Amino acid sequence: MTATLLLPLLAGALVNLLLSQVVVDNLSGVGEMFGTLYSGGKKMLCAGVLGTLIAFALEKAFSIYGAAIVLLLAFIFFALSALSITPKKLFEFFRAEPAEKPEKKTKAAAAIAEPAPEQDEQREAEQTKKARRRAIDIPLDDEPAFTKKSAASEEPTVKEEPAPKKDGGLFGKKSAKAKPAKASADIEPMTIEEVEALTGISAVKMTDEGAVKTAAVSDPPKKASAAEVAAETEAIRNAIESATSDGEYEKPPIFLLKKGHAVAANSDEELRTNRERLENTIKSFGVSARIVDTTRGPTVTRYDLELDQGVKLSRLTNLAGDIALALGVVSVRIAPIPDKISTVGIEVPNKIISTVYLRDIIDSPRFASSKSKLSFAIGKDIAGQAVVGNIAKLPHLLIAGTTGSGKSVCMNSLIISLLYKSDPDEVKLIMIDPKMVELGVYNGIPHLYIPVVTDPKKAAGALQWAVTEMLKRYRLFSELGVRSLEAYNEHLAENGQPKMPSIVIVIDELADLMLVASKDVEESICRVAQMGRAAGMHLVIATQRPSADVITGLMKANIPSRIAFAVSSALESRIILDNAGAEKLIGMGDMLYAPIGCGKPLRVQGAFVSDDERDSIVQFIKRQSTAQYSEDVMAQIEKAAEDKGANGKGRGDDDEPSGKPDYDELLPQAVDVIFDTKQASVSMLQRRLKLGYSRAARIVDQMEEMGIIGPFEGSKPRQILITRDQWLEMQTTQGTAPTETLQIQTEFADEIDDM
Repeated sequence: MTATLLLPLLAGALVNLLLSQVVVDNLSGVGEMFGTLYSGGKKMLCAGVLGTLIAFALEKAFSIYGAAIVLLLAFIFFALSALSITPKKLFEFFRAEPAEKPEKKTKAAAAIAEPAPEQDEQREAEQTKKARRRAIDIPLDDEPAFTKKSAASEEPTVKEEPAPKKDGGLFGKKSAKAKPAKASADIEPMTIEEVEALTGISAVKMTDEGAVKTAAVSDPPKKASAAEVAAETEAIRNAIESATSDGEYEKPPIFLLKKGHAVAANSDEELRTNRERLENTIKSFGVSARIVDTTRGPTVTRYDLELDQGVKLSRLTNLAGDIALALGVVSVRIAPIPDKISTVGIEVPNKIISTVYLRDIIDSPRFASSKSKLSFAIGKDIAGQAVVGNIAKLPHLLIAGTTGSGKSVCMNSLIISLLYKSDPDEVKLIMIDPKMVELGVYNGIPHLYIPVVTDPKKAAGALQWAVTEMLKRYRLFSELGVRSLEAYNEHLAENGQPKMPSIVIVIDELADLMLVASKDVEESICRVAQMGRAAGMHLVIATQRPSADVITGLMKANIPSRIAFAVSSALESRIILDNAGAEKLIGMGDMLYAPIGCGKPLRVQGAFVSDDERDSIVQFIKRQSTAQYSEDVMAQIEKAAEDKGANGKGRGDDDEPSGKPDYDELLPQAVDVIFDTKQASVSMLQRRLKLGYSRAARIVDQMEEMGIIGPFEGSKPRQILITRDQWLEMQTTQGTAPTETLQIQTEFADEIDDM
């Protein structure tokens, strides 16, 4: 009671301390002071006599700020005392507060399962009063299995106990202290039917043994309905996810790629200065020519120079170093301009290079209007036009350049373009990454036939599988009488069958594969390159070491389309393009694009895509679809790798005895030659099989070892010791018969020239 009376006094003193208009220091006498304070309190100018004096005393003792803190703490203390709230109860309240916020359906059950001490006292009081009245006989009270549920059902009034916490005093403790017991005392006795209607417990039937037979609860249907709603929601969500994952492939949105912006720098002054210097330099060397046009591109600016009649191009190209020196640049590239008469382009690097983003190419009308599912973004040419390639027409692509020139970015642009353009059932990818760091991020996309191959031996097996798949496709084509994958898919579409996808084999670093398994890799690459176009199989090969032992002449002959990035010398440029010019590139995506049928390479600034953009696109595709790798293809590749590891040619296995002799693959053809000519000599095999001396002599030694021909007898010819029938039997028993692959290759050898 005292604490309650002191609260207005303390509140008045606190308000008087902060807002009072009466100054106690100016009052002279005690009577005048009491009178002034009393009248000021009536007019609401101060807190009255006691409040003003308390505030004045504390202000003199602690200053106005200290007095305010003291009064505030005193007010809080007496307020808690008035509400009968001790520090212990306050601590317990805040500690138990999170447990008192469950769902409405489970709040009462949780409160009864763990009752507070006060609730236990109230329940005992209620039970005492109920004992004096008519008891309600509910057999569930004796069943331990239903103790919690029956307790929750028998005392519905307990559910109202937590409610006064919000409607009562400061923390709801005042109303919860005494009123529930009083309310329970006023409750009239209820019948079993009323209890069943209120609690939801149906009539209980006892078995012969005295056990409970059934106890149906009508309150849980609310919980059951909530569970059913949750189950239905989960089922709908799973159905949506399954429909998204199993449905059609959703191409990634374009906003995942960064949008390019125009360069705000003014280049007119740079163009005018370079043009004047270029004209003066040409005149100083006595070359009769004039600049007729200027084209500024993302990386270089081309000055179109029209030569006068009788002026040789070589006179101008020999001045490339002098022109670069006069313009203050590292190098310039001088090349004829297609479709222009007597006009040469001098390409000068820009001081400010404009980045070409992949989104600019994919968003371009040229990429959108391309009907081929194998279209890919390359970049922008000098005129600023989007350049889009088509793997189906290339049909194979070789990408080469030094480290840091932009090969990996070009590969990522090509792969991401295919992800934007084609569905998994239209284009399948086989990725080979000996470096193990470039293409591994694409693992898990649905376009992959198999996971990214990083083992060089498995890479050779993957290429051999590609050869086998190519030959199988040609066999299917021959059965239907079609000549290409497009015609075969049209036939399948007419019959309602799924189409056969195109296959793009991406090899990130060819040099590593050539070091490990050069012969197998080169042979497989050349065979796919020769016959793969019509079968819908295409190669995209990248290497940073464009030397002759990596990019052999046979590969160059079968891979007609090339992209050359910056290289260190004109010799390397000739290895890639058969022409010089790549050594003049400035790097950072600057390339020479030479597709099949193009007379002169086209200078292009490659499209840039960052690692973050690539990762976001791959993650989007993985979320809405999953990869379904071909177990059959993986098994064939594993088997091919094991076979090569066990019976590899020239790989240090000579010391270990093998169950099968390692004979030359041309041995059967050589034996047929000696049977046809009736002569076994090295020179004959050289002429008929177009072999070198070493290989022809080794084949003759193998025939002698097998007992087909006799030993060397000086000037006399070797004797043939067996007949053709005996040779056929020997092929069957020793396993030297031609393989199925060799037979298929021979069968389709006549079609190679037509493709």
